[in-house]
Amino acid sequence: MTHSKTSSSLVRPTRRAFLGTTAAAAGLAGAGTLLGVQPLRAQSRGGAIRVAKGHGSTSDTLDPGTYENGFMLALTYGVHGFLTGFRRDGTLEPLVAESWEASPDAAVWRFKIRSGMTFHNGKSVTPEDVVASINYHRGEDTTSAAKPLLEAVTEISIDGDTVVFSLKGGNADFPTTFTDYHMAICPVGEQRGIDWRSGVGCGPYKLVEFDPGVVARFERFTDDWNQERGFFDTIEMLSIIDLNARTTALVSGDVHLIDKLDLKTAGLLGRQKDIKIHSIAGNQHYTFPMHCDVAPFDNVNVRRALKYGINRQEMVDKILFGYGSVGNDHPIGRGQRYFNDELEQTTYDPDKAKFYLKEAGLDSLNIDLSAADAAFAGAVDAAILYQNSVAAAGITLNVKRVPNDGYWSDVWLKHPFCACYWGGRPTEDGMFTTAYAAGAAWNDSRFADARFNELLVTARAELDDAKRRQMYYEMQAILNQDGGTVIPMFANYVFATGPGIVTGDNLSSHWDVDGERWMERWAFA
Repeated sequence: MTHSKTSSSLVRPTRRAFLGTTAAAAGLAGAGTLLGVQPLRAQSRGGAIRVAKGHGSTSDTLDPGTYENGFMLALTYGVHGFLTGFRRDGTLEPLVAESWEASPDAAVWRFKIRSGMTFHNGKSVTPEDVVASINYHRGEDTTSAAKPLLEAVTEISIDGDTVVFSLKGGNADFPTTFTDYHMAICPVGEQRGIDWRSGVGCGPYKLVEFDPGVVARFERFTDDWNQERGFFDTIEMLSIIDLNARTTALVSGDVHLIDKLDLKTAGLLGRQKDIKIHSIAGNQHYTFPMHCDVAPFDNVNVRRALKYGINRQEMVDKILFGYGSVGNDHPIGRGQRYFNDELEQTTYDPDKAKFYLKEAGLDSLNIDLSAADAAFAGAVDAAILYQNSVAAAGITLNVKRVPNDGYWSDVWLKHPFCACYWGGRPTEDGMFTTAYAAGAAWNDSRFADARFNELLVTARAELDDAKRRQMYYEMQAILNQDGGTVIPMFANYVFATGPGIVTGDNLSSHWDVDGERWMERWAFA
């Protein structure tokens, strides 16, 4: 059994030291009851794993509506239960919900709640807890980023051991909604109906310490309903934004896992004895959102000029070092069900960028772009590459390097042009609803298009696959041509593990690090 080494600098880190593809609609109704953890070879229970994440902020809280980075994703998937989840192969699995079924028009969904589940404090998980937890993200007064995903829900009721959702219209993908990492099932409480401050959940691990932006510690929940998951005795997860410190911790054996690798040296790191590099292609994409309601970005021709002024292949080569592919200014990955493979690829064309600049009535343009490596590994370098490429079109791009700490609270959503990353969403509807629907809390480009929003509602309820595909194709084209987000590249999830870690095969591509469900799936050899 492998245990982590002790290191006084890592056990109690200071802030100053360390801050610095889709489930098919068919089969969603009447899902089975198979468990989602795939057996691992040579798996054993026990040991203490230590992990260094290149995420986390001092502004993080346990409020499930506010989760916004990989540190909090890993935390919530380890601590909390969810109605549904995605298996590694992309199929939907029952979790807190034992099964579900839909009306013929997919406008009413019934979720049977699993019996015998308990929260970490010993309280039974009830349908009332589920209703309170989902309602937390609904209503005019909610601040949850998941609010747009539930806008179509008109009523939630309880029928014995079953929770019933009534929708404004049909939604073929509705059960996938509850895989969203904000949808944690919490006990009924006083914080707008739930108790989230205690950190009590019904997942495989109990949260025993949480110091935002520094560390979280966990212990295995021995009474977990699913005894085929959760193999570590204890987990220590550190927020180490500094790339060199994170890498050194892995090489020295102080931690067993790191994410957000330095891609230019990932190959060399993989040559180290007992270190394994994992590269998983998925829906993660790196972006530069601009506020469509702020000049000069409120002019669609300025937005088009900035899209033609970026050299996408250069970024894939110099920022991703081949661990990814070029993007086309929409967030749908090539492996997703309705990826528009007929859409013409936008390429680097300074002359076309100049043309659109003139169409906007401008001979030149001078704008600021905010960036920090907290946005994504290499974000500042990517901004400088952008600065160089767009200069040929007469555009002066002033790269403003901002602090890593507080980036997601002080820069993203606030600065009119900045660097960002998205892990993507497993369904087209989930991605569009979260980040591109008019008025959505996380619509970071403030894009609002009547036709796009009309299609979003119509496609969600459309059960004819061919008609649905046509609508999603058009939505991708709208974002490509008129949207306010430059998406130059899709990045593989690249992370590294040290000796003794058994991950199993076919890791999930839904989020980084095995869908951020490594806590429940991995073990020591």
